[in-house]
Amino acid sequence: MKVLPKTDFPRFFRTAAKISPGWMNQIQSLIAFVDTSRLKDLDQWPQGALIRSTLKAQQVKAGGHALLVLPGPHPLPVCVALMPESGDPYAVLTIAARLVKNIAPYRATAIGVATVVEDSRTNVATNALLSALLAATERQPTAKSRPSAHWQPQIVRVSGGAPERAVSQHSGAHLARWLTQLPPNVLTPGSYRKAAVDLARTHGWLVETYDERRLRGLGAGAFLAVTAGSARRDASILRVQYRPRKKSTRAPIALVGKGLCFDTGGHNLKPAGSMLNMHADMAGSAVVLGTLLALCEAGYPHPVDAWLALAENRIGPEAYTQQDVVTSLNGTTIQIVHTDAEGRMVLADTLALAARTRPAAIIDFATLTGACVSALTERMSGFFTNRPELRDVVESAGTAAGERMHGFPMPDDFDDDLDAPSADILQCLIGGKGDHIYAARFLSRFVPADIPWVHCDLSSAERTGGLAHVPHTITGFGVRFAQALLESTAFQQTITD
Repeated sequence: MKVLPKTDFPRFFRTAAKISPGWMNQIQSLIAFVDTSRLKDLDQWPQGALIRSTLKAQQVKAGGHALLVLPGPHPLPVCVALMPESGDPYAVLTIAARLVKNIAPYRATAIGVATVVEDSRTNVATNALLSALLAATERQPTAKSRPSAHWQPQIVRVSGGAPERAVSQHSGAHLARWLTQLPPNVLTPGSYRKAAVDLARTHGWLVETYDERRLRGLGAGAFLAVTAGSARRDASILRVQYRPRKKSTRAPIALVGKGLCFDTGGHNLKPAGSMLNMHADMAGSAVVLGTLLALCEAGYPHPVDAWLALAENRIGPEAYTQQDVVTSLNGTTIQIVHTDAEGRMVLADTLALAARTRPAAIIDFATLTGACVSALTERMSGFFTNRPELRDVVESAGTAAGERMHGFPMPDDFDDDLDAPSADILQCLIGGKGDHIYAARFLSRFVPADIPWVHCDLSSAERTGGLAHVPHTITGFGVRFAQALLESTAFQQTITD
């Protein structure tokens, strides 16, 4: 099983200004979005009047769809949806997934993607259709002797918008989903590091490795406490640096990701049901690496550093225990309360290390707390920030990306509960009440106040049945959002003011 996926997408994209008989003859299935105000424009398509009459006969409303087969020498399955009136990207992505699901049984190798919508909605509609198609047809890691037949269109023809945005987003999101699905005996901290180095070599990124010996010299006691129980001494923090071709004078934005390749819970051992999917506890780091790939392929004009905290939380004679006191990289002493709160430990030292490089901003991603899932379910993710003016900016980026983010408060007085009898701070509290807030307050101790910071608690990293346009349990949630946030003019202005 490969650690990195094959990049066998996109297939051959072709764009066309309008739908012609020749264009229709080159596809085997068609998915499309149409605005209710533009229904008459369907008459300009070959057999478009039949599509419009079908929508009318089935009384399809905004947000609904119809499936029909256009007659001819080569019958053409067509699934058309009316754009929801709000144009909300999450809703549009969800509808696009239904269109792809409807045409999937036809197993077409040449797909048409079309939009007949108002100009301001074209990019959202085209992006949703392509994103849903790519997510549904991407390869998944498998070790089956006889893998099931894989539907993979070879040609995608686009009318009504450009595919580049969806392709770069999908490159990153597919990488994030692939890595997160790998079994823990395939994706270890060591193999993960090698894969990141290979990826960096392909794309011209620089990689700096902080292995355990180097971290010990830096005094990264929080990170090393977590890795102490592992028989493999392959844990590390990686700094992967993207620099645009045109030199930028801006300080890099630091993306930090929790990369726990397996989490037993340590001495506070998880029960079987809770431990079952802990190979996916590295989803935050996969989002960070996937975002770097998406930004690189999109030609992002500013420098970005990806910081990956690659480790395991195992049980062993040297594993850390409750009431241990350790000293973190920035000198803060931490009293251990629960060995299954390891994520905030590895992030503490990684955040402190990233902060030493004086980035323009720090954004971290982690599958950190069950409390965030309890608060929001898996349909959206939560975030915290040390800049109140960033709250609306972050939520707007999530809305635009179709990956919804909800901002939580983290008042200073929560620190009173984290006051430790034997150290500067308690690692956590016993009991899960408000744990997402306490975790954010804990992490804030490792980010200097003068650096803008956003902490993302990825409650949407996994959802049975998928989410929005993604049909897989592992969603890759965060890549689309992160790319939208970093490209946001409002975000850039806020962090530079």
